[in-house]
Formats: sequence, structure tokens, C-alpha cells
Amino acid sequence: MTNYLISFPSGVMELSEEDFQLVADEAHAVVRAAKEAGVLVFAGGIDEEVPPFLVFADGVVSDEVYPQPTRLNGGFCVLDLSSREEAVEWAARTAKACRCAQEVRQFQHDPEQ
Repeated sequence: MTNYLISFPSGVMELSEEDFQLVADEAHAVVRAAKEAGVLVFAGGIDEEVPPFLVFADGVVSDEVYPQPTRLNGGFCVLDLSSREEAVEWAARTAKACRCAQEVRQFQHDPEQ
């Protein structure tokens, strides 16, 4: 099994107030289905009201962040799947629920996990 990150930035979801709850309900249904299928590792959305920060090896905390081409925000889930094809299927279900395309990334195998 391999872990896949399925995600989207918050800016791509352009929803009316009326559609927001429907989309949230459908996205939660996909997460519940992933739980029931036994493939959900984690799912959630970045809290954009709380700023990120860096922590250094000596424990010093800085309000700085790594330079990024785009800010990390939006929603994501990590699924433990048997194949790329299965990742595509789950990403399509998520894209349909969230009304936006999903980016899929494969995690490297870690023998310690």
C-alpha cells in the first residue's frame, strides 16, 4: 500500500453561499466512504486564520515561513491505497464533491512506517 495526498488550494473553490453546505456535505461523504473502505489516513482543511510558523532545531520559533510559490491552504486528505489507479478514482470522487480538480501526490515509501 502507498500513501497518496489528494489536495486543492482554497482559491479554486468558487461557491455560492447556498452551495457551500452542499459541497461540504458531499466532501464529508467522500471522507466517510474512505473511512469505511479502510483507506483514510487523514483528511482536513488548513485553518487559514492561523498563520504558519517555523520551529528551529534549538526550539526557537519564528513567524517566518519557507518561501513558497503559492501559499499552502485549502483541503487535503491522505489515503493509503494499493495503486495509482485507485488514487485517481478517489481523487475523481473528491473533485466531484468539491467541484474542483484535485492534485495527487505519491508519498515515498518509508520502511519505518
